[in-house]
Amino acid sequence: MSERRHLPSPVSLIRRRPRRKTGLVDLPADERASRPTRASGVVDSAVYCAGARVASPQSLADTYHCLREQRDGMAWIGLYRPEEGELASLAGEFDLHELAIEDAITAHQRPKLERYGDTLFVVLRAARYLDDVEEVEFGELHVFIGPDFVITVRHSESPDLAVVRRRLEQDPELLAHGTEAVLYAILDSVVDGYLPVVAGIENDVDEIEVQVFDGDPRVSRRIYELSREVVDFQRAAAPLAGMLDALTAGFDKYGVDEELRRLLRDVADHVVQVNERIDSLRVLLRDILQVNSILVAQKQNEEMTALSRTSNAQNDEVKKISAWAAILFAPTLVGTIYGMNFHDMPELKWHYGYPFAVVLMVMVSVVLYLVFKRRGWI
Repeated sequence: MSERRHLPSPVSLIRRRPRRKTGLVDLPADERASRPTRASGVVDSAVYCAGARVASPQSLADTYHCLREQRDGMAWIGLYRPEEGELASLAGEFDLHELAIEDAITAHQRPKLERYGDTLFVVLRAARYLDDVEEVEFGELHVFIGPDFVITVRHSESPDLAVVRRRLEQDPELLAHGTEAVLYAILDSVVDGYLPVVAGIENDVDEIEVQVFDGDPRVSRRIYELSREVVDFQRAAAPLAGMLDALTAGFDKYGVDEELRRLLRDVADHVVQVNERIDSLRVLLRDILQVNSILVAQKQNEEMTALSRTSNAQNDEVKKISAWAAILFAPTLVGTIYGMNFHDMPELKWHYGYPFAVVLMVMVSVVLYLVFKRRGWI
C-alpha cells in the first residue's frame, strides 16, 4: 500500500479525528447513522482503499458504516442538488463547518478556497460554451476535502464528475494518494473544460472582425454581448490562479508527493494560459469595438458628405433654372405689355416701335445673363 500524503496548506497536516456533531444536527452520530437517509441527491457514493473501490454504499448511513470499517479507507460522496437534510447529515458525520454548508446550500458563490479546521472547502465554476447563442454556461461545484473523505456538491449538469471518477478508478496508483488526488482530478477537469470555451470565443471574435469590416450594422450588439460573456468567464477562471498558488506554496514544507506536485503545477500552467488568453480576448474585443465605432463614424461622415454634395448639386440646378426663368421672363414681360390691344397705348403707331421692343427684350435678357453668369448661377 502506497503511503498517503496530503495537500499542502490549507489541507496539510490532516489527521484522522473522531466524528463530532455540529449545531446543525443535535442527534448523536450513531443514532443519525442508524436512521434512514434520503438518497435522492446522492449520485454516487464509494469507499476506496489503496486506490481501489471496495464498497458502493446505497445510502449515506451505509457509507458512514463502510468508512468506519476501512481503517485506511477514503469515501467519495457525489451529490447533485441535495436536500438540506442530506447536507446536515454529512455535516454532523464529518464535522463540516456551518458556513461552508450554508454556501453549499445557497450556491451562487464565487470560486474560492477556504480552510475550516482540517477540512478544505473549495468552490469551482465549470464552464462550457454554447456556440449557437454565443453564451458561456456556468456550473457551480462545491468540494469538501477531509483526511478520509471527499464530498462533491453540484448545482448544475457540469462538470461531469462521473468521467473524473472513472478516470481515477482506472488509475489506482494516482487514486492511492487519497483525497488530494481527487481534488487534483477535479481541478484538472474544470480547467480542461475552459479550453474549449476559449477556443469558441476566439472563433466568434474572428467572425466579428470580418463583420466589422463588412459594415454589418448588427455587429456592435454582438461585440457587447460577447464582451459580457468574456467578463463573466474571467470572473470564474481568474481566482483559480490564487487558489493553486495557495496549494503549491507548501509543497516542500509538507512533503507532497512529487508526482502530485507535477500534476498540480501542470494545472496551474493551464490556468495561467487560460487567463492570458481571456485577457487577450477582452482587450481584443475592446479594440474591435473602438475600431467599429470609428468605421461607423467614418461611414456616417461619408453619407453626410454625399448628402451635402447632392444638396449642393440640387441647389446649382435650382439656380440655373431660376436664372433662365428670369431671363425668359424679361422678353415675355415686354412682349406681353406691347401685345395688349389698347388704342391709346404709346408707341403703338411709332415707326420704330417694333425694333425698339425687340432690342429692349434682347438687352434685358443679355444683362440678366451676364449678371447670373458672374454670380455662378449659369
